[in-house]
This record gives sequence, structure tokens and C-alpha cells, in this order.
Amino acid sequence: MHTLTAYITGTAIITPHGTTLEFTAPPPTTLIQNPQTLRHHHIATVPAHVTSHLTRQPRLRRASAISLLAAAAAQTAITHAAITPGPRTALILAVSNGCAQYTRRFYHQIITTGAHTASPLLFPETVHNAPASHIAAILGLDGATYTLIGDGTIGLQALHFAAQLLHIGQTDHAIIVAAEESDTILSEAHHHWRLTSPHGTIHPHRGGGTLLAEGAAAIILAPTGHIKVTTSLGCTATSRRHAPEAMHQALIPYQGAHFDHIIDSANGTWTDHPQLQATAPHRHSPKAFIGEAVGASALQQLVLAAHQRNTLVTTLGWNQHAAAALVS
Repeated sequence: MHTLTAYITGTAIITPHGTTLEFTAPPPTTLIQNPQTLRHHHIATVPAHVTSHLTRQPRLRRASAISLLAAAAAQTAITHAAITPGPRTALILAVSNGCAQYTRRFYHQIITTGAHTASPLLFPETVHNAPASHIAAILGLDGATYTLIGDGTIGLQALHFAAQLLHIGQTDHAIIVAAEESDTILSEAHHHWRLTSPHGTIHPHRGGGTLLAEGAAAIILAPTGHIKVTTSLGCTATSRRHAPEAMHQALIPYQGAHFDHIIDSANGTWTDHPQLQATAPHRHSPKAFIGEAVGASALQQLVLAAHQRNTLVTTLGWNQHAAAALVS
């Protein structure tokens, strides 16, 4: 499996704990109720102060939560990298569920009161590439902009795509952003799929379900730097039964490589066990402390790895895609 290398020059992470990299306790949870089923769900949300300053910008005044999270992460990573985005700066957004809140509200209006009442203010935020549009506008980017959609591995797929853009010389820097917001419809769906924990807790590698969480992450990728990341495209299985083999294939490019730590995506669901085949002196499962942020989770793992060094990041998504990356 072909690998590419690039360098991380800036990072940002947003979790239910805020913007800190230190996690010493499980994330604070909120109990929400689905108005249709009256079922209660535990979620972990990002503190309002993390993004409240962005709502003062006219462009983001009515933006969705996922757009605010993505914009906050992108701005922080750019500041950390000390770069000025230009025409050869690419933007890659990684997303899974997208803007669920505004989408639910938009179609709820159509179903309950008719299509003529659907809000034109809500519709632009229902598309998956809305956050990328907002980020490009507030940063003044007019170069290549992409939105990649996938499962919990999408952040590492976006990383590999960005490395490809650098490798062919299409861009000088790539801003990779991933974000996820919470909503009752998402909690209800994941409950229906038997993926969430009824108690709002996560016990990696022990089962019991996961805790859905909001979050975001961003990295700046460049052709030179000090924090090297090696990436590959990963592998997809056709069923859960074949997921362990997909994980094995995703790890082949890193066999024989030196790493002191593993940051896996263990979240208390069926995806945990296939990742145990990779071994290292120290294994970390951060989702026990930050929750399962689905579309943002793999990039969150990568940011944590960038601050630890010599770390293998492994992730397996609920759609059976497996991916890995090595930070050294």
C-alpha cells in the first residue's frame, strides 16, 4: 500500500473539555430528549465560550454549530502554524454527519407545514460543504477547497488526500479541518444501531457502547517541517466480519516502523477489537475522555499524536473503513 509523507506545522483541537490537550476525567454530559420518541440520550457538547466569539462575524451570525466549530479549529491551527493563507493554500474539510441540527429543522418545517414554509435561511446550512464555504470566506481563500464525507476514519483520509496535493505540487500548505455537532436525530439513530451507551460512558475495549460528542480538529500540512507524518489511504471491508482483515491491511505499511505509542479509536463498540493487533509499549484510547466525535475523531487523534511524537494512530469506522498514520 502506497504511503506519503508530509509535515504538520500547526494543530488545533476542540473537545467537550474545551481546547485543552490534557484530559484527566470523562467528558461532562448532557441529557437530551427526542421529542418524537421521548427517549433520553447522553451527549457531550463543546462549551459555548469556545465558539461564541465567532458569532460576532456577519458571515457566521446564523451559521450552524458544526461551521462554528470548524472555523474555530481552522483559525487556531493557522495561528499555531504562523502562516498567512494564500492562493496556493488548500482547504480540506472532513465530515461525517454534517449539519444535522439545521437539516432536521428545515425538513421538519416541510413535513409539518408544507414546502412553502421551508426557511431559505436554513437551507444553505444543510449541505455538507457549508463549513468549508464559511472557512474559505472568513480566511479569504480562493484556491482549492474540498469536502470529504465518510465514517470515523474520514480525518485520516483527508490527511492522505492533502498529502497527495502537496506531493503533486498543487499546493504549498493544506488546512485540514474536521468537525462534528450533536443533535437528537443523531443520538436516536445511533441508539437504533445499538452503538451508544445507555449510561453516557465509554469503556474502551470492554464494550457497552459509546458516547456521542461534539468536537473539531485542524492541522496545517506542509512539505517541510519538524513533525513528520506518514499516511496511507487505508482499506475498506464489505462487512463487520471482514473488518479485522481491513485493519490488518491498513497497518501493513507501518510494519517494522518504530513507534512508542498507539492512539487508537476504541470507543466501546465492535470496532475496538480489530485494532488490538497493533502493539506498542503505551496504548491510549482518548475517546474515554473526549467522547466519540465521529467525523472529527480521527483528526483529534492525529493532533494528540502530534504532541506526543513517535505515535501510531489507528482508526476503524462504523462503515468498515480502516486507516492508520504514523507521526514521528
